[in-house]
Amino acid sequence: MSTKAYLTILFVLATGLVTQSQAQDFKNQKELFWRPNADNSITWDLTRETRLSHNDNIELSGTQVSGIIRYEVTKEKQLRIARDILFPQLRKYTKSNESLYRAYLRDTYTDDLLPVLTLADKKYETGALDSVRINGKISFYFKERDGLTVVRSFFPSMQDRCLVEKWTLVNTGKTPCTLGIGATELKQEEAGWHGTYHRRVFTDAQRNITLQPGKQYDFGIYFLATLNDEAEPPVSVAAVEQSRDTFLDSIATNLRLHSPDKVINTLFYFSKIRAAESIFRSRYGLVHSPGGGNYYVGIWANDQAEYSGPLFPYLGYQTGVQAAMNAYRIFQRNLPKDGGKIWASFEMDVTFPFGERDRGDAAMIAFGATHFLLASGDKKKAEELWPLITWCLDYCHKRTTSEGIVASESDELEGRFPSGSANLSTSSLYYGALIQAARLVKAMQKPAALRTTYQQRAQRVATAIEKHFGAEMDGLHTYKYYKENTTLRSWICLPLVVGLNQRKAGTLDALFDKLWSANGVLTERTPGTDSPQVFWDRGSLYAFRGAFKAGAADRALERLLSYSTTRLTGFRVPYAVEAWPENGMAHLSAESALYCRIFTEGILGLEPTGFNAFTLRPNLPTAWDHLTISQVKAFNTTFDVDLRRIKDKLQVKVVHQGKVVLQRALRNDATVEVLLR
Repeated sequence: MSTKAYLTILFVLATGLVTQSQAQDFKNQKELFWRPNADNSITWDLTRETRLSHNDNIELSGTQVSGIIRYEVTKEKQLRIARDILFPQLRKYTKSNESLYRAYLRDTYTDDLLPVLTLADKKYETGALDSVRINGKISFYFKERDGLTVVRSFFPSMQDRCLVEKWTLVNTGKTPCTLGIGATELKQEEAGWHGTYHRRVFTDAQRNITLQPGKQYDFGIYFLATLNDEAEPPVSVAAVEQSRDTFLDSIATNLRLHSPDKVINTLFYFSKIRAAESIFRSRYGLVHSPGGGNYYVGIWANDQAEYSGPLFPYLGYQTGVQAAMNAYRIFQRNLPKDGGKIWASFEMDVTFPFGERDRGDAAMIAFGATHFLLASGDKKKAEELWPLITWCLDYCHKRTTSEGIVASESDELEGRFPSGSANLSTSSLYYGALIQAARLVKAMQKPAALRTTYQQRAQRVATAIEKHFGAEMDGLHTYKYYKENTTLRSWICLPLVVGLNQRKAGTLDALFDKLWSANGVLTERTPGTDSPQVFWDRGSLYAFRGAFKAGAADRALERLLSYSTTRLTGFRVPYAVEAWPENGMAHLSAESALYCRIFTEGILGLEPTGFNAFTLRPNLPTAWDHLTISQVKAFNTTFDVDLRRIKDKLQVKVVHQGKVVLQRALRNDATVEVLLR
């Protein structure tokens, strides 16, 4: 393990991101606590729950605040909450070099600061918890007690430095009741990099209220911050909740998945939320960031350029499109003049470049940016970012070895696992980027000779990948991850993702059998050792996409259902996670973007081929008789894709702005071209 990884784990343990009880929960990975509902929410019913105590956390983000709500339900069904609230743009002074770049203004607030409720001149205790509901917000419902029910909900402002805890009191009795509500007021002040930071926790509750039978009263507890002489934003429960609801409504409306499986539909919806909410204001405009308690107001070549950026045109979330463009612009603005490597990331308000080694970042950026530009359907954006594309491709070409593969000092796991001097990930992404760049050249009407050059380079790289990385591993006809590699690794899925299927059967056996665990695909197979079962969800998410795209729909669905059920209804919900044990299975946002892309690029097999054209290569599992993705917003327009099983074929229909532009019967894994005029 690298020093950086070790220090990260120490930080995680020190800050309580992994608790002893959560580590115990990790041992019970097959336990399912939650159920999906018809309204795209999930509920944990505690009325008959015996597997207590149990704890988890959920992150809720707006452009200037992020709150990680950590909750525990005790054996007595009492609720304990700790609010880890970050104001990412307000960086603190720190003496620690390790945390310098991530010294966000943050603090943890427990229930000690809650206002005291009184009923009939006696302190009112909420009592046992009845249920918990997550729907883009998180709400805790308490059992009725003394004719009163209480609901506590959490959500962020989408614009201001403010997170709200909303209390709803309902008189469920038959007579009026009078309640006293105590005051909550906490002020904090400290000097930081940008000036003086002011934090305030307060409630707007009336001191005394009388509730008639059947009536309710809402009040808020506000956690907010201001800088220097800024006035506090005018906040109210209704206004802040409306900002969150407006965001959730926009996410629900577009890129809607309709499959036969409720768990998958719900996790897809939640993945859209997590992928889209983690966007923050920076000095260079809005930027998407991973979150997870560690990564804010920064961009990374893998998370933002490769994973999340290509999703936003399909989602039609213009805030996300703008954030993706800003990320690519920042990379382009910082292209090295000396022929050196491109930076892997930019932190500290996206002003500080970082990256000790070449991780294959140029290939990551080119692979993501070419897809983003084609799917955006915007030639102007493509012309603006064309220098970034050509630089990245030329850099990879210069790094091509005599064997035809691309050398890189590391990969996106940054030395946590060995990757040799040239790894399968970098070469696979470069191959995929060349294929998409050739299509972009045609769409932009650039010289045909350049398109031919990229196509020829792609063919040479494909041949080199097969020759250099193709191997018999663990008795399987698959890939070694680097020349000296002797263990199966999760990233052997990447050739399938970019359409290289020569070793499909052995690779699928490796991913879904030998590397498979209760939490998806393991990063490395190390049988007969005491090494922990390390996994990074991104490996599983790419594996699902690659398997569907390669035509192994039935096998992929079986594993996808298992994974989705665990992530949505199990012990750590409701999103895809980063990794274990590092960072305590944090809900990094770009992983959720990868989940959505399983369906667009995997099951539909959608590949953009121009600014208004794409191909479909659908692979519908035998167990499903239909799948529809409606309100797809790619190519600067709106369309639906509908798959229906009719006997041994698929009826594929594309509806563009109310008009059927394609309707054809195909076999699974057949390709059809679609032109949107």
